This record gives sequence, structure tokens and C-alpha cells, in this order.
Amino acid sequence: MLELSRHPTTVYQAIAAQLEQELNHQYRTGDYLPSEQQLAARFSVHRHTLRRAVDELVNKGLVQRRQGVGILVLKRPYDYPLHAQSRFTQNLLEQGSDPTSERLLAVLRPASFDVSAALGIEEGVQVIHLRTLRRVNDVPLCVINHYLRDLSWWPVLQQFTQGSLHRFLHERLGQSLVRHQTRIGTRRAQAKECKLLQLPLQAPLLYVRTLNKNTAGDNVEYSISLTRGDMIELTLEH
Repeated sequence: MLELSRHPTTVYQAIAAQLEQELNHQYRTGDYLPSEQQLAARFSVHRHTLRRAVDELVNKGLVQRRQGVGILVLKRPYDYPLHAQSRFTQNLLEQGSDPTSERLLAVLRPASFDVSAALGIEEGVQVIHLRTLRRVNDVPLCVINHYLRDLSWWPVLQQFTQGSLHRFLHERLGQSLVRHQTRIGTRRAQAKECKLLQLPLQAPLLYVRTLNKNTAGDNVEYSISLTRGDMIELTLEH
């Protein structure tokens, strides 16, 4: 049982500390806390006091209020190391999470200026464009646009629907891709991205552009990832 001081400046802080401890031991990302009304009754405080406690957790990036839904547990951001062999799925599995990925789009399209420059091909040349949505414990994490230059992969890639794209390439086409370059920036989420990632309009996103090579050293994939800034902490390993 939490022993709460009745001093008005410390009650909500004590509740926040208790809830943070519970987040670390009893909840996973994607879970929901009880409603503010239920939590206020549990701690025998007014909802205003409870709301201030939840505000503390929101400001730390541990939870997120979802209008009409509840208080979503984010816990601490997932650590994602950036090095040549880093793999999204394996990394999050090692952190005890349940990552999934689904294909949203698979088409052939002319390469834009940026895509052609990254892959070392002429602008307008057709490339394979896949779009995937990644989730962690059912919470949307990032949308990724993959551009692949080898059109001979297209018949097989049309069968890709979910899971790790790089694992699929390795198992079905014998291709092992290695991260060659990563550029990281930020921008605000647009309406379509907000809907996919379940974010408020203009929420901050990590804008990550990655160039992958094959074992022969050829540029084979250029990807653009739009990732929730509240759920991922990138680690540069040297």
C-alpha cells in the first residue's frame, strides 16, 4: 500500500513514482493503465490530483493519453543500435518485445531523383517500391518505404506480406543486405502518417534514410523510415 503524504505538492508526485515503478515491472508497451477515475479511487484522491500524476508520466514519455481510449503504456524508448549488422526484429526480440511487420504496398514505379541518386541509377528507371508498417506489441512504431533496384526480385517479392523483409530476401533470394549508410533527421507527422501511427497531427517523427548493399558491394536497397520519436532511441556504436 502506498503511503501518501497529504501535502498538496507531494501527493501527485508520490502517485507518479508508484505508477512508474509499476510500469517497469507489471506493464508492457501497448498495455493500458486503468482509467483516471479508477486510479483516483484506488489512491483516494481527486481526479485533478491523479491527472497531475499522469502528467508526470506523460512528460517522461512513459505513457500517452489516447482521447476516448485511455492511457497507453509506452515505458522507456526501445534502444536501437545503428551498425552494419543491426536488425530491427532481432533487436526488439532480445528486449523482450513482440515486433511485427506487414506489407502495405508493393508496386513498380519510376525512381525519383533522391532514390535514383541513392541507388546509383538514372532518374525515372523503374524500381521495386514496398511500404511496410512495423508494430511493437501491437502499437504502430514506424512506416518504411523500401526501394529496391533489382527488378529480377519482383516476382518473388510480390509474395512478401509480413515479417522481416531482409530475412525474406535472405531465405527466398539468397541475398544478405548490409547497412552502408544511415542519415537521421526529424520532421512533423502528416495526416496520413498520423493515421497509420496513431499519433496526433504534427507529432515529431524520426526521418531515417538507409542505404543497404549486398555482399558484392552493390547498392541494392534505399529505405526511408518514419519512426515515432517517443518509442525509439537510436544508439550509434563506434
